[in-house]
Amino acid sequence: MNASTLVQKLWNYCNVLRDDGLSYGDYVEQLTFLLFLKMADEKTKAPFFQKPVIAAEWSWPTLLALDAEDLEAHYRRTLEALGKAEGVIGVIFRKAQNKIQDPAKLKRLIVDLIDKEQWSLLDTDVKGDAYEGLLQKNAEDVKGGAGQYFTPRALIQGIVEVMNLRPGETICDPACGTAGFLLAAYTELRKHKLSKAELDELNTGALTGVELVDSVARLACMNLVLHGVGAEDPNVIPVQVRDALSGKHGEYDVILANPPFGKKSSVTITSEEGDISRETLTIQREDFWATTSNKQLNFVQHIFSSLKMHGRAAVVLPDNVLFEGGAGETVRRELMKQGDLHTILRLPTGLFYAQGVKANVLFFDRKPPRPDGKPNTERVWFYDLRTNQHFTLKTRPLQHADLNEFVRLYRAENRLTREATFSDANPQGRWRSYGVGELLSRDKASLDLFWLRDESLSDSDNLPAPEVIAAEIIEDLQAALDQLKELESDLRLSPNS
Repeated sequence: MNASTLVQKLWNYCNVLRDDGLSYGDYVEQLTFLLFLKMADEKTKAPFFQKPVIAAEWSWPTLLALDAEDLEAHYRRTLEALGKAEGVIGVIFRKAQNKIQDPAKLKRLIVDLIDKEQWSLLDTDVKGDAYEGLLQKNAEDVKGGAGQYFTPRALIQGIVEVMNLRPGETICDPACGTAGFLLAAYTELRKHKLSKAELDELNTGALTGVELVDSVARLACMNLVLHGVGAEDPNVIPVQVRDALSGKHGEYDVILANPPFGKKSSVTITSEEGDISRETLTIQREDFWATTSNKQLNFVQHIFSSLKMHGRAAVVLPDNVLFEGGAGETVRRELMKQGDLHTILRLPTGLFYAQGVKANVLFFDRKPPRPDGKPNTERVWFYDLRTNQHFTLKTRPLQHADLNEFVRLYRAENRLTREATFSDANPQGRWRSYGVGELLSRDKASLDLFWLRDESLSDSDNLPAPEVIAAEIIEDLQAALDQLKELESDLRLSPNS
């Protein structure tokens, strides 16, 4: 069975459960719980014969033997008990709830869908890619999906390709979502001829994710486990559930991240009774250059601080990080001075499930201070993938081939050999560089630079094809309609508002 067939098989049952009010996210979450229980049981049998990691009382055979209300009640108790466990089990089942209220449908899901497959015997690529496929379908659900936690995989692949990852390096994503960056890094490193020690380290300690939202952290953990990361050791926790901005928790060779969109940072507070609240605040840390409530600026500072000396990072950030004054100017100046901000990839709109986002990828290295006091950054290279480019999530999604020129011109093996594609003879070249002195002398040290002529603004004949424009309008209208419906629903649930 290939991954696409398996995705379709798993997804077909979702339509049955949606009649009972389950969202795509609820369905993927319940599949995660049941898949983990089934695979944990499989690992205790041939050909694995591993020590059980789930107590017999909460194991798959016990669940499989029950029916009707007894099944529903026991499943609920199982989720509650495993949510208190240590290690990866505790992360996956933390605050887990049964969302399938019809015992007959729960039984059918267990018997007909989960129990009939030997998941542990499936090729890692098949079950891993199948789970990724489910996550992508969930992200496409505009109203209830996890689109804000899902970075387009073509973009991730292009970023990882130019990072020149090496075996033995530690890699972190402090806002890991469903673990797309970590899995791409894992796949890239598996292309190397690894020793057993290197492979063990890759599977158990090289990759670290941080995620604030419990429900997303469990999806990330399961995604990694199905791909082989931490699969053999339940004590390995590839995803930590906490607020990354609360403090520095180690240093890494490589950091890859797409921090959440939205400008305001918040702190998560848990009371003694277990109640959770979030408060918007200005984050103050001694290792930060500027004190601000801007979430993206705080993530830039946190990521730089979390890099080892000579470590390198690639971070997806919205346009405001390039031009905002105040703390933004301070962060840009310090980033160019203390680090080597060597590359900025300007992304087109239409890539993310948050509509209308204009974003960039900043590539920078951490460097020791120069003896002469000059900035570590000498030149910043820009690649403009935005001007005169038109993408949508469904009709014209970004493909890996769209990043081929950027990957080739990046010259990861030796950045010193880069050559600009922009010139008088080639005014439409997308690749050019600016000296750091020129950038620092700009108003607010703005990095919001364009040089290509936007043909849609000057020549109506060069507008995108009508079907592209129509698709973009439809997607924007649908997103707005879904947001209005969600707001209406929230108002109904909050009579005092």
